[in-house]
Amino acid sequence: MHKDNQPLIFEMTKQGRVGYSLPELDVPQVDLTELLGEELVRDEFAELPEVSELDIMRHYTALSKRNHGVDSGFYPLGSCTMKYNPKINESVARFSGFANIHPLQEESTVQGAMELMYDLQEHLKEITGMDEVTLQPAAGAHGEWTGLMMIRAFHEANGDFNRTKVIVPDSAHGTNPASATVAGFETVTVKSNEHGLVDLEDLKRVVGDDTAALMLTNPNTLGLFEEDILEMASIIHQVGGKLYYDGANLNAVMSKARPGDMGFDVVHLNLHKTFTGPHGGGGPGSGPVGVSADLIPYLPKPILIKTDEGFTFDYDRPESIGRVKPFYGNFGINVRAYTYIRTMGPDGLKKVTEYAVLNANYMMRRLAPHFDLPYDRHCKHEFVLSGRRQKKLGVRTLDMAKRLLDFGYHPPTIYFPLNVEEGMMIEPTETESKETLDDFIDAMIQIAREVEENPEIVQNAPHTTVINRLDETKAARKPVLRYQKPTDNE
Repeated sequence: MHKDNQPLIFEMTKQGRVGYSLPELDVPQVDLTELLGEELVRDEFAELPEVSELDIMRHYTALSKRNHGVDSGFYPLGSCTMKYNPKINESVARFSGFANIHPLQEESTVQGAMELMYDLQEHLKEITGMDEVTLQPAAGAHGEWTGLMMIRAFHEANGDFNRTKVIVPDSAHGTNPASATVAGFETVTVKSNEHGLVDLEDLKRVVGDDTAALMLTNPNTLGLFEEDILEMASIIHQVGGKLYYDGANLNAVMSKARPGDMGFDVVHLNLHKTFTGPHGGGGPGSGPVGVSADLIPYLPKPILIKTDEGFTFDYDRPESIGRVKPFYGNFGINVRAYTYIRTMGPDGLKKVTEYAVLNANYMMRRLAPHFDLPYDRHCKHEFVLSGRRQKKLGVRTLDMAKRLLDFGYHPPTIYFPLNVEEGMMIEPTETESKETLDDFIDAMIQIAREVEENPEIVQNAPHTTVINRLDETKAARKPVLRYQKPTDNE
């Protein structure tokens, strides 16, 4: 029996109870041993639960309530833009003309779907200021790798084989150095200055003839806009490198500033973040990549193009890096993003940015008196607090994150970025109401007060969840992936 008094399905078993009704067998019985082979036939019946249909429904309904998602509660996960997924997106994605087509159909039979994808590419080109876009990459990190492979192909096509290094800030998303490594580059770290921005002098120190690219997100992971971005672009371009834009934080500048206008050569977008595709649980994702004109020849093939006869895929791309995903991207997520863009329109997308920034600054200012604020300046879509004050009292940021679960909130990103001690990265997004923000703020303030007055309640949290605090190391290294009968002493 778990803490919510809902027994597990195996614990509800009563011999002879069934939750299904099958018609009498109307085909000849066969010898399974002869059909499948002796090694594939069970010696005894499988030990399955014996429960009624109603018990089954209540069991799975109870399990669903244990999960946390954007439809059930506030999800202030910094750098992941976990915002509401409008249900009109789901309705459109389920149109039979979209949901029931197959990627191997003749192009002439899916012209509507191809037109949607082409139109989405055009919208993303306008939003980012890039010259061409591919929808093929399956997710953000996949888009990073794709962009870096195009940068590598560009340099090699120009006979520049010594560009082996990719520069990443010390506040970068972890996927940046990982993607660079997978693409065959070495990574070089550039430091942040006292304002939380890229240190220009350190950047000048690390660039050189071996620089392939600088990877940035703007605003950065601290939620701060890189004000010197034009000078940074000039520094990189003067040594022959390329500037890569990590689109995870586009929600902060969408329709206000375009990466292409900042000097970026490659952009990846997270349709499952900024453009409201479902997010989390390992997928689905979509990571379109946009490029400047000189990188167009290296885009993964095929390229979706418009001709006088309609839409078609162009495979005649001799300089392409090749296909990076079977077929042409995650179509269902592309449909959802397209629906979102067309529903919002230019003015709506601009308001998204304005409210995301407003909400973040409102929360930051209300929470600043109760936690350390490493960079006390105007933020964009997210901000980073530090739990150094609480750590001195014996309570870690991890403890406070666990305590938030008792209030019904998913914790924010913690211990990231790495250049902030005991960091808490909070992104409210534009879709949350002021009442929700205030309730979350009140919970955070109460936790800060508990740290001072009753630290044990925070150190031992959570208290109201289905299970108590896990052994973090054991849970990661030895996860329990299937049901196990409880022993007599459990």
